[in-house]
Amino acid sequence: MLKPNARYADLKDSYLFNTVYRKTAEYLAANPGKKVYRMGVGDVSLPLCPAVIEALHAAVDDQASARSFHGYMPEVGSPELRRAVSAYYAGFGASVSEDEVFVSSGACDDLCDILELFDRDNRVLVTEPAYPEYVDTNILAGREIVRLPAGEENGFLPLPDAGTKADIIYLCSPNNPTGAAYDRRGLKAWVDFANDREAVIIFDAAYEIFVEDPEVPHSIYEIEGAKRCAIEICSLSKTAGFTGTRLGYTVVPKELCRGGMSLNAMWSRNRETRTNGVSYILQKGALAVFTDGGQRQIRANIAVYKANAARFMAALDEAGIRYTGGKNSPYIWMKCPDGQSGWQFFDRLLNDIQVVGIPGDGFGECGKGYFRFSTFGSPEDTREAADRLCRYLKGGERP
Repeated sequence: MLKPNARYADLKDSYLFNTVYRKTAEYLAANPGKKVYRMGVGDVSLPLCPAVIEALHAAVDDQASARSFHGYMPEVGSPELRRAVSAYYAGFGASVSEDEVFVSSGACDDLCDILELFDRDNRVLVTEPAYPEYVDTNILAGREIVRLPAGEENGFLPLPDAGTKADIIYLCSPNNPTGAAYDRRGLKAWVDFANDREAVIIFDAAYEIFVEDPEVPHSIYEIEGAKRCAIEICSLSKTAGFTGTRLGYTVVPKELCRGGMSLNAMWSRNRETRTNGVSYILQKGALAVFTDGGQRQIRANIAVYKANAARFMAALDEAGIRYTGGKNSPYIWMKCPDGQSGWQFFDRLLNDIQVVGIPGDGFGECGKGYFRFSTFGSPEDTREAADRLCRYLKGGERP
């Protein structure tokens, strides 16, 4: 008799963001004509930049001619895109060779698939609050998960200690959901810890383009010793607006070996087994991101989201609310007022001022009593949401 994976029963009943979508839809159905200001799920609002659109159109035209048609692409990514990513890393002082870059259909997919490199008996460390996928994928694999609390006492940036035992370590910086970002000293502590114990860090760098503090690394490979212990996963979703286009990349250094095995070679073999590669059209669009024109255009979009964050931070400052994030990050993380739970605060904001955020409860036990706002909305909606929130927090004023 077939046995299903019983570990699905250990997952929460509903994925966090699906619950937010459902509650928002129910409110709109009950309140026709009302507008909701969506500052919750981190989806971008600006379109793909002109350089990418032009490249996508040209790639589609290539597929219309036998002379320029492309079928299967290399499972690990096209050589020119891998070279472009390698050059991008060199721009902030990280040495990554093109054969250490693996093109993917997005960071979310690789965060799951990368676990196939590791035995089920490995112990996983997650700094919490955490992006739900880190926990859920390891629950489904049957691994033991250790949660390292991140809170106000450590600036939501916990450091390892001698008593910490882990084989796989998840770090996200700038962090989702808290917006906090490790400086060089903090990341060096984790790199040294991993190398001392022969652990592997899975470093989620999805928000590196928002970094503006010179003491905050864009990549863990800016830290000495990181190539011996870290896998870095990145995405063009927030960097270049590819949330609906789907493309990312994972870096697995050739220096990273465990148990006499090269993780770079293992991941290459995994890609040969698990994927036929990302489409030619999407890779050509991604390549345009790394041109001079593409970089100027995507950074102009990032400047809009940073201005949104500044607007939200100013509103919370005026209301006297403590928070992390906003600088170096598109997320703002605040403590719910009056001892409310995240879901209580969510319901009040939705019903009273029509502003949607994300309850911290969905990011683990350490997220309870906190709330996350995304600053990826339009400037107009962000301005209105920030103004409504400020007035509400200052005196309960409703629109």
